[in-house]
Amino acid sequence: MPKAEAPTRRDYRWFTAITTRWSDNDVYGHVNNVIYYSYFDSVANRYLIDEGGLDIHDGDTVGLVVNSGCDYYTPVAYPEALQGALRVDRLGNSSVQYGIGIFREGDDCACANGTFTHVFVDRVTSRPVPIPPPMREALAAIFVAG
Repeated sequence: MPKAEAPTRRDYRWFTAITTRWSDNDVYGHVNNVIYYSYFDSVANRYLIDEGGLDIHDGDTVGLVVNSGCDYYTPVAYPEALQGALRVDRLGNSSVQYGIGIFREGDDCACANGTFTHVFVDRVTSRPVPIPPPMREALAAIFVAG
């Protein structure tokens, strides 16, 4: 099955800078595939903290990753300047599926495109809870239909 074309910036709603590190590169001279998942985690949580009021230290609700995946299009390497792009593909009662793109600064096509699903749970019981209203509003603001 042929791979879909790389998404473009217009497919996303929110962007943030990503700083690559020397340790991100692997022996082949590019960012290792597992590092992209740390980028995805950082992009989603940066948005939740900045826009949705997520309190990672003392909040009653936390997001746990239950699913993730990635398509790679073009390799990147330290010390390139990157941007993470975020959208919401699905918004449920207690879960959200993100679409996350990784872009070279200034490029229109994504180097990688990932999916990442958070289920929001009570910090103490780890049982699913409804997404808190401020977070839901922030997530709805970057929802992409279809």
